[in-house]
Amino acid sequence: MAITPDTKDWTWVLERACPDCGFDSAEVRYTDIPDLVRANAAAWVPVLERPDVAVRPDEGTWSALEYAAHVRDVFRIFEVRLQSMLDETHPVFPNWDQDETAVAERCNEQDRVVVGRELVHHLHDVTR
Repeated sequence: MAITPDTKDWTWVLERACPDCGFDSAEVRYTDIPDLVRANAAAWVPVLERPDVAVRPDEGTWSALEYAAHVRDVFRIFEVRLQSMLDETHPVFPNWDQDETAVAERCNEQDRVVVGRELVHHLHDVTR
């Protein structure tokens, strides 16, 4: 099943609230971010335990396993980006294609236990 690539410029969430989930970055304090990230990671634990974790709800939507792997990858990418911000005056971040990564890394075929373990590992690195 093919997933339609997401080509949105997600930086708009810095300017206004998300109409789908309600997230409003203007309401989030910098000091809240580590706890929010930890809570997000904790929410994936029961999801990864579901027997249907690798089942896509339809042809155009990732499975819960793919979304969990995506969150792990976001943590991994931001770990590198945060370090770049600490090390460089004007860091430049390459574009990251999450859909390309999902296909190349075969996220829907990954071991749910490994995804969970790696998600927690990168969580600790990104929230330090």
